[in-house]
Amino acid sequence: MLAIIGGSGLTTLSNLDVSHREVVRTPYGEPSGAIVFGEICGHPTMFLPRHGYGHTIAPHMVNYRANLWALHHHGATGVISVASVGGIRGDLQPGDIVLPHQILDYTWGRKSTFFEGPGVPVRHVDFTEPYDAALRERIRGAAEALAVPVKVGAVYAATQGPRLETAAEINRFERDGADVVGMTGMPEAVLARELDVPYAAINVIANHAAGRGDSAQGIHFESLEVVLQGAMGQVRSIIEGLVGCAIPGAK
Repeated sequence: MLAIIGGSGLTTLSNLDVSHREVVRTPYGEPSGAIVFGEICGHPTMFLPRHGYGHTIAPHMVNYRANLWALHHHGATGVISVASVGGIRGDLQPGDIVLPHQILDYTWGRKSTFFEGPGVPVRHVDFTEPYDAALRERIRGAAEALAVPVKVGAVYAATQGPRLETAAEINRFERDGADVVGMTGMPEAVLARELDVPYAAINVIANHAAGRGDSAQGIHFESLEVVLQGAMGQVRSIIEGLVGCAIPGAK
């Protein structure tokens, strides 16, 4: 069953035919909200809002372990993370959809492993390629079949939040090789890897990063919602294509 984790701009999945909601208790505390179970064109799908249904959970306060454990416990065979990001690379414009392929982690203090505590053996996971290649290719193929333009390949810089970055920090991230910047990509990706659940991300460029483009003197928050509303409609179409209901013959 495919699981969708929605971020800023995607707090509900309007194309999901809901069957029920379930509050899940986990060994790691409570997830961000009740898991919504349903179908997209007859295909079982789960949805979980990363920041809660009222967008009340800051990025550094998200219980990533509870979220991933709950989805895995209920049979997720793949997790798609949807998140808004700032664009650093010059060709990335607000409204663009990006499929990242690598991560730089600048977060701190977040619970980032299931394998810790007294008597719990440490598990070292290979994280050379943080996103599942097969799942990324399925997303790319769905977008291509629907003629939804996506930028394939980007290095995601995960920051602590909830504040946005300074222009100097964005300059640093660019020197480090980052193309986009967000606040929720880690430890979500590595926790999925520890659970052996395929994980991939769909990023929407909400704005130019600090010091770039029309954000040279500051971020214009009033324009973000309009950008996200338009782009998230395309993201929903990609998700439909991914489960096979919008593309004839897709599986």
